[in-house]
Formats: sequence, structure tokens, C-alpha cells
Amino acid sequence: MRPLGCLPLLLFFLLLALLPFVFAQVFLIAMVKLRLTPEAGLLVVMGIFFGSVINIPIKRVVRDQEFLVDPFSAFGLSGLWPRLQRAQRETIIAINVGGCIIPTGLALYEVGHLMASNSTSFPALVLAVSINVGICYWMAKPVEGIGIALPAFVPPMAAVSAALLLAPNEAPAVAFVAGVMGPLIGADLFHLRDISRVATGMGSIGGAGTFDGIVLSGILAAYLA
Repeated sequence: MRPLGCLPLLLFFLLLALLPFVFAQVFLIAMVKLRLTPEAGLLVVMGIFFGSVINIPIKRVVRDQEFLVDPFSAFGLSGLWPRLQRAQRETIIAINVGGCIIPTGLALYEVGHLMASNSTSFPALVLAVSINVGICYWMAKPVEGIGIALPAFVPPMAAVSAALLLAPNEAPAVAFVAGVMGPLIGADLFHLRDISRVATGMGSIGGAGTFDGIVLSGILAAYLA
């Protein structure tokens, strides 16, 4: 009976090992649906993943009191090495390459392609983005040590639903743009001033707290549409 009892644990580790390959396949299929070649799609996916660890500082906010900062919180790894925490009196506002710059660039590419091929879908696109912006603004919360946090799977479901309802013929592109811009605008930009209310060393636009919301929203929305 003991060998059989080990099967669930072995199956769990097997599925865990296969998970990155599953996500990579989903990402590449989504890129194809967005009219990218497999080679270009692979470059975009690699840029998103490797760019997720790159934050470009754009502003420093000085605080009245010191607070403890975890140097790994910007990468979503806070709490792993408590001894590395240090006292700090400023919050750095930054832009994440993989979670903001690359998805936004691809979203703008999709908007341009949509305007050139089917401009009648533009009002539906604006409405889908507005709906997801409102949902993300309502669901995003400031969290100490992270900045702005957002549940990962609600925005893509909202983006897909809006795209299929409002623009079924251009659902992948509309879902992707709404999936990216909803969390980026509604969660990060509209809550930017809330970062000054929580003790965090870095408020990264598209970073740890909203990276999964922005990237998963865009990619899963395009895939599911």
C-alpha cells in the first residue's frame, strides 16, 4: 500500500514540472491569435519573462518615517530572507519592463492593426477597456511591502466576456487590449497615489503586485477568446 500512497505526491511533482511548458504553450498560442509569427511570439514571451525582473525608476517619494524594506519584494519574493530587510525612508516609483512596457507596446500594436483592418470595432474596444478598468480599479488594493495588489484571474475573465459580447469577430485582439489596459490603468495608474499610504520600498507599475494581473489578463484573454 505504501507505493500507492506515493503516487499522488509523484503526480503532483510531475504536474509541477510540466507547468512551465503548459504556460509557454498557452502564451505562444495566444501570440499566434494576435497575428504574430511564432518567432516574434517567442521573443515577446521571453521579453515578458526576463523583463519582469527589470524595474526602471522614474520617481522617488520621501517618507516622514522609516520603515523596513525587503529587497526581494519588487520581484514578488518578500519574506524569504528576513535578515536582509533594511530601514528606508523613501519609495521608488518604477516601470516594469516585462509587466508594463512590453505588454503595452503589444497592446498598441493590436489597436493599430484593429484600426487598419476593422475600425468599426474601435467603439467596442473602448467600451471593453473601460469595463475592465472599472473592475480592476474596484478590486485592486494597496498592500504593505508590495504596493498595489490585484487578483490574477478576474480581469482576464472580464476582458474575455466583454470582447466576446461586444466584438466577437475581433475577440482575441479586443480581449488582449482590455486584459492589459484594464489592470494597468485601473489597478496601477489610478491607484498610484495610494502607494504613498503603504510601507513599500518600490511601487512598480506592472511589477510584483499586478504583473500577473496584467500579463495573465492579456495572454489568457487572447487565448480564451
